[in-house]
Amino acid sequence: MDSYKRLNVFYNNRLVGTLAQTPEHLVAFEYDTNWIQEGFSISPFSLPLLKKLFIPKFDPFYGLFGVFNDSLPDGWGRLLVERFLLKNNIDPSHVDNLNRLAIVQQNGMGALTYQPEHEFITSSNDLDYDRLSEECSKILESHDSKYLDELFTLGGSSGGARPKILIKINNEDWIVKFPSSHDPNDPGLIEYRYSLCAKDCGIIMSQTKLFDSKKCLGYFGTKRFDRLANGDKVHTISVSGLLETSHRIPNLDYNILMKVTLELTKNYQDIEQLFRIMCFNVFAHNRDDHSKNFSFIYNENKKEWHLSPAYDLTYSSSLNDEHATTVNGNGVNPSSVDILAVAQNIGMKKNLARDILAEIKEKCSTLLNDKKSYL
Repeated sequence: MDSYKRLNVFYNNRLVGTLAQTPEHLVAFEYDTNWIQEGFSISPFSLPLLKKLFIPKFDPFYGLFGVFNDSLPDGWGRLLVERFLLKNNIDPSHVDNLNRLAIVQQNGMGALTYQPEHEFITSSNDLDYDRLSEECSKILESHDSKYLDELFTLGGSSGGARPKILIKINNEDWIVKFPSSHDPNDPGLIEYRYSLCAKDCGIIMSQTKLFDSKKCLGYFGTKRFDRLANGDKVHTISVSGLLETSHRIPNLDYNILMKVTLELTKNYQDIEQLFRIMCFNVFAHNRDDHSKNFSFIYNENKKEWHLSPAYDLTYSSSLNDEHATTVNGNGVNPSSVDILAVAQNIGMKKNLARDILAEIKEKCSTLLNDKKSYL
């Protein structure tokens, strides 16, 4: 495999700019001149639309800007890449982040793509979710899988800890998740019921579905919000990428998240959505609410940023069983007082905040009391 020192960055086949390795092993970025005239800032806080050479810090993304780090696989996807490189007699420790972006090709989260690409010959067979789930388990347990090529093709660009595949259903892009070794019984059913409850709580989510299985009660799937029916991709940036902060270190509070959302979107409908998500996370015990589980999408036609549809809403724990994102400084057991303080600090109307809190608390109580939803 060649080792590239430069990559071109594209958005829906339009040249955005160029990435290049510096002698200090940082990945510098420069916008293309035409993009500056006709495009938009792909990372408003770190990469304003200016003609200059942008140099990142080494931390926290090993010399990458956060928006490009968002394109890299994480968790399960990174594991697949490591195994696939080893299978092809390539030492993963010798493949830097610039060349890992070239491995992502057209399949990463969001709209950014990278050229030239590292191309590998892989196989793909008919989808059998039970078989794929079983092969994912083998890889998680450090066993070999003869379907590694197929799993790499279907999930090598994905993020998150749980095994997943990226597929097309009726020409639409979907994500289907499989259990990990740390999951409770039937995590697919749990996340599906959580998605239904979240939508009932007024939270905007992409379409979700429970895919059939002969081995369990089903696999959770969701339609991708970063893909459009016409084939175009939607530019997406996580809060982790936007703020240049690692999601592995709990350092975010909903007060900060509210301020970032208002500054970027200038829209109180997005603030209300975030408030609903915060309430849901607290009352439904979704404590893995780290900075990669919140994202913003860019509407190029309206030239507006908005909070993305919610995702990864399910019963979960985080470090020390605290919320990864604290609620008014409280991560252990946030109260209604903490939640309403966040609403007050961002300027939400008190009555509106109280009504939303009461509604979501009641619906989440019903969800948690239904033992079938988490056992």
